[in-house]
Amino acid sequence: MSEQPSTLLDRFGRFLARRLQSESSGYQPYTPSDPETLHRTLQPGDILLIEGNQRISAAIKYLTQSTWSHAALYVGDALPEPEDGSERPRLVEVILGDGCIAVPLSKYKTYNTRICRANGLTPDDRDLIVGFMIEKLGLHYDMRNIFDLLRYFLPTPPVPVRWRRRMIAIGSGDPTRAICSSLIAQAFQKVGYPILPEITKAKGHASAESTYSRREILHIRHHSLFTPRDFDLSPYFAIVKPTLAFGFDYKTLNWGKPQSGDAAVEDRGSH
Repeated sequence: MSEQPSTLLDRFGRFLARRLQSESSGYQPYTPSDPETLHRTLQPGDILLIEGNQRISAAIKYLTQSTWSHAALYVGDALPEPEDGSERPRLVEVILGDGCIAVPLSKYKTYNTRICRANGLTPDDRDLIVGFMIEKLGLHYDMRNIFDLLRYFLPTPPVPVRWRRRMIAIGSGDPTRAICSSLIAQAFQKVGYPILPEITKAKGHASAESTYSRREILHIRHHSLFTPRDFDLSPYFAIVKPTLAFGFDYKTLNWGKPQSGDAAVEDRGSH
């Protein structure tokens, strides 16, 4: 992360970053997020995973073999209300080209999301994580590592599955850190909270079953290249679903009457 004089290469890098952030048409979320429900469900320190629809999102989802292309940290009411009366920012995230910024929950109201919650996180450590992310607000990434940016213009490179994730590490420059979840992972590492499983062969402890899995975990930990998928798959983070968090009774659901075409299909299926 750096603040350096703008050069031609820097301007070109930011142009590429804007192109990578252009949204694709036709995105239809299956369960779009309601900001009020998210606000009621989220706790400071929770991670909100987002299924993005940008050009770079498609590349990240392909390379990581995951639905989730972006992650943000929920900081609750730690940031002040805007003076202009707009919605209070409650998420801290890192955006390619913009660096570390704070945004309101409504930013992702038209996206599929998932809440990941660190199990057993102490209040003191939660405050430290939130404070770490807030301290990073305003930091910008150097966009002049063009090689790091150009690889995302090929969203589905013809490489074996086992190598795809490692393509995120190519170059390992600032744009790499800008699109992965390394800042959030760093915040959790500051308090000693695990994300990926520990590699151990001690009796009675979990271990990676295959040589490839062990190599992959070591690779990710060594380079500190965490992706949104890691929080989803981590055995230490719980998945919190807003529809279930406050009680759910399927008997109270109001099902709509089937259309004539649907009824015909049901009739054929019953024979």
